[in-house]
Amino acid sequence: MNFRFINVLVVVGTLLLTSNVFADGPIKIGALFAVTGPAAFLGEPERNSAKMVVDEINKAGGVKGRKLELVVYDTAGDATKAVQLATRLIKDDKVVAIIGPSTTGETMAVIPVAEKEQIPLISCSAGSKITDPVKKWVFKTAQNDSLAVGRIYEYLQKSKQTNVAILTVSDGFGSSGREQLKSQAAKYGITIMSDDTYGPKDTDMTAQLTKIRGTQAQAVICWGTNPGPAVIAKNAHQLGIKAPLFMSHGVSSKKFIELAGDSSEGIKLPSGKVVVADLLPNSDSQKKSLMAFVKDYQNHYKAEGDHFGGHAWDAVMLIRNAVEKGADTPAAIRDQLEKIRGFAGIGGTFNYSAQDHAGLGKDAFVLVEVKKKDWVIVK
Repeated sequence: MNFRFINVLVVVGTLLLTSNVFADGPIKIGALFAVTGPAAFLGEPERNSAKMVVDEINKAGGVKGRKLELVVYDTAGDATKAVQLATRLIKDDKVVAIIGPSTTGETMAVIPVAEKEQIPLISCSAGSKITDPVKKWVFKTAQNDSLAVGRIYEYLQKSKQTNVAILTVSDGFGSSGREQLKSQAAKYGITIMSDDTYGPKDTDMTAQLTKIRGTQAQAVICWGTNPGPAVIAKNAHQLGIKAPLFMSHGVSSKKFIELAGDSSEGIKLPSGKVVVADLLPNSDSQKKSLMAFVKDYQNHYKAEGDHFGGHAWDAVMLIRNAVEKGADTPAAIRDQLEKIRGFAGIGGTFNYSAQDHAGLGKDAFVLVEVKKKDWVIVK
């Protein structure tokens, strides 16, 4: 046989072998979660949920015969660290998409990296400004705070409680919520009697609440993430404030009830449906996914699956769906994400488009209330 022909066969065989190895290789997904630090109540269930669903997908044979590989880094809730780790995921780990970060502040810091490097970023944070205006490479799974504010204001309007006091944390999440609380007030006939803030590390908000007590506020709305809102609940109880207290979806987990204790009784807030999944009617399009998620999380971690872990579950499943349609590069995944319609996830039913990278409507929220240290749906 001609020696040159043998060489050609060897080269062709090597190329085919390399091609097959590449085709069968894992699809690497990056994840940035605040597993430690003040926002660990967000990042830990997000990390757990992402690992859980990736493991289940791989045990079932992967996606189109390829396994998903999850590369997780702990940001500790630090925006600077999140940027460094996002760069590491892209440059060193060669991921095709990134899930997270856990907080709005971190996400806003990472967005320029994702946009510059053209890597899909699916944030698990709630700030409306993450996807408004639309950024080409940025999506999110957490329900927008604009929708959460609307849910509270609708309830107050119907209850004829139109004079409110707002108390928001001075970070990215709180600033975004405060902006929405102020901008939507007139639409619902709401008058803001007091507008105050507190620091993320503050341990006593008696001064702000004493000021609120001196107003004609018929309701108090606190916007923040643990532990601050739990402190506010306790302080309000100690001061004997009778006006009903509303919280944001930033504390939609049993952790808030644990931290606030008896002071949590009667507090209302907008939440994703997962915390009341068992109370939903069977006709709810999300119930099947929600109950499966709650059961899986309980089996894996001996704890209740929550609103926050659901954001990561949704993000992984959205990427899985994109890969199922043949997308295995950052650009192809981005394009497929934008085409997703009617995906009933944990956070709601997602309908992305070129004009909407948040993908959820107000039906993603239910108003819940703490009763006997558990969540119930407000009728």
